[in-house]
Amino acid sequence: MEPMRRTALGMLAALPLVTLLLTATACSVTTEDPDYVPPAPLAPMAQLEQAPLANPEDFSGGGEDVLSFATEDRSIVCSLTSARGEHVNLPYEENSFSDTANNKLATVPVAQCELATYAEPARGDVKDDCAGTNLGYLGGVALLTPDAARYGECRSGVTQTEATYGPGGSKDGPLLQVRALANGQNLERNGLRCSAYNGGVACGNVSAGVGFFVSPQKYELISAPAPGTATAPADAPKTP
Repeated sequence: MEPMRRTALGMLAALPLVTLLLTATACSVTTEDPDYVPPAPLAPMAQLEQAPLANPEDFSGGGEDVLSFATEDRSIVCSLTSARGEHVNLPYEENSFSDTANNKLATVPVAQCELATYAEPARGDVKDDCAGTNLGYLGGVALLTPDAARYGECRSGVTQTEATYGPGGSKDGPLLQVRALANGQNLERNGLRCSAYNGGVACGNVSAGVGFFVSPQKYELISAPAPGTATAPADAPKTP
């Protein structure tokens, strides 16, 4: 019986150690609060003012004076760049920005975004008669200058972003080299900012109070209020 007695005593001595190990390795269980309501996303201009700035050198595309980025899902591609008249300097699309005939035009900073899928422009936001035809004003492109924002343009085909990432897109070409901007981060160039957030992209001139928000489902154009007028709610989207 002596061996049996020693074994029982050993088992009793080990009990505190077993209890300690079970306590140390216990798992906590998190339960969801059914009454929790996540906070609403910031209004576009507030997001642009408050979000942290990313390093612009990571998006400069080989030293050019252009910052290009895509959303993480590749549904939107944007550039903080320059324009001469209607000619926007985009590193991933053919354009006439550098043509000597356009040197007489003023160079202004702009932000331009293209979408793979998009909402159609509302009638009141159509700003071009497309050479008098009133045909071919399509959505999928947003442009910001220091004092105005617009959505849509006259064109006969798809944008580079739609051709690459849209329905039936090639998933090939220069846009694959465009780096993704992390959700919630900002980029800034020449007083204009863009931020990837809330399922889309906001771009704006914070000091002037103008900008836009675009996503595959909707868009919003933000205009500076006229002196002495009330400001419309910032979270009211302007959609077709």
